Amino acid sequence: MRRAKISVIGAGNVGATTAHWCAAAELGDIVLLDIPATEGMPAGKALDLFQASPIVGFDSRLVGTTNWADTAGSDVVVVTAGIARKPGMSRDDLLSTNAKIVGDVAAQIRDSSPEAIVIVVSNPLDAMVQRMFQVTGFPAARVVGQAGILDTARYRSFLALELGVSVEDISAMLLGGHGDTMVPIPSCTSVGGIPVTQLITKDRLDAIVDRARHGGAEIVGLLKTGSAYYAPAAASAQMVEAVVRDKKRVVPCAAFCDKEYGVGGYFVGVPVILGSGGVEKIIELDLLPDERAGLDKSIAAVKDLVAAMDRLTGHTA
Repeated sequence: MRRAKISVIGAGNVGATTAHWCAAAELGDIVLLDIPATEGMPAGKALDLFQASPIVGFDSRLVGTTNWADTAGSDVVVVTAGIARKPGMSRDDLLSTNAKIVGDVAAQIRDSSPEAIVIVVSNPLDAMVQRMFQVTGFPAARVVGQAGILDTARYRSFLALELGVSVEDISAMLLGGHGDTMVPIPSCTSVGGIPVTQLITKDRLDAIVDRARHGGAEIVGLLKTGSAYYAPAAASAQMVEAVVRDKKRVVPCAAFCDKEYGVGGYFVGVPVILGSGGVEKIIELDLLPDERAGLDKSIAAVKDLVAAMDRLTGHTA
C-alpha cells in the first residue's frame, strides 16, 4: 500500500510545523509549497526536516518546492497560506487579501489534486474555508476548516492547569466560529468522565472559557512579532491523521452545515466524524437555551463575514 501524499501550502511557521508533526508521526510523504518569491526557503526547510529523520526515526520523504506540479495527486492538502493582520489593517483589507490568496490556491488544488481532502487553516478561518469550497467546487465533505480542535485544546489545557490534572483526562467540545464567537458546551466537558461542573465553579469556568477565546491574542501579545504555530500545527496534523488513517475521530471542525443546526449553507464549527472521506457525519447536539443562543450569535457572525468577503470578491451564489 502506498504512502499518503500530504501537501502543505504555505511554508511559514504554521505550515512548516505542520509538516514537522506529520513527518514525525509518519503520516505520509510531504510536499511543502510556497510562492516563487520565497525561492529556496521551502526546499531548505524540507531538507532540514528530512535530515532529522535518522535521528528521530521516521520514514517520510519531504520535498520543498515553489512548483504546484510537485503537489499533483495529493490525498490531503493543508492550506496555511495568507497574511497576518497588520497594524492599521481593516477587517476588509485582510478579508480581501486572503480571499484572493486562498482563491488562487483553491484553483491550483482543483486542477492538480481533484480528489484531495482540503484542510483550511488560513484566517479569517470561517470565511476562508467557504472561499475554498466556492472555488474548488469540491463536495462539501472534502473541504473542512481547522479551528475547533485548536480552541478546544486551549480550553482543555487551561482546565488541566486549573484542576491540577493530566490534559489527557480532559474531554471537551466547543461549537461556533473560531476564537471570539466560540461556544463552550459545559455538558460535553468532563474530567476523567466526571462532569466539569462538579469540579469547578461557574465563575472560574467562565474565566477559563474567556481565556481560551482569546488564546491566540494572548500569544500574539507575548510574542510581539508573530502568532501561535505549535498548537495550530498540531491541530492540523491531528486532522491529517484522522483522514489518512481513517480514524473516525469525533472532533470539532468548521464543516458545511445546511439543515444541520439551521445554519443554511455555511461552514461553522460543529462536532463531526472525520475519516478518509473527510467530514463523514455532522453530529447534532441537543443544546440548552443559552448554548443555542451563543451558537446563533456565532452563526450570524460567520454569515456577516462571508457576506463581506463575497462583496469584496464579487462572488454570487
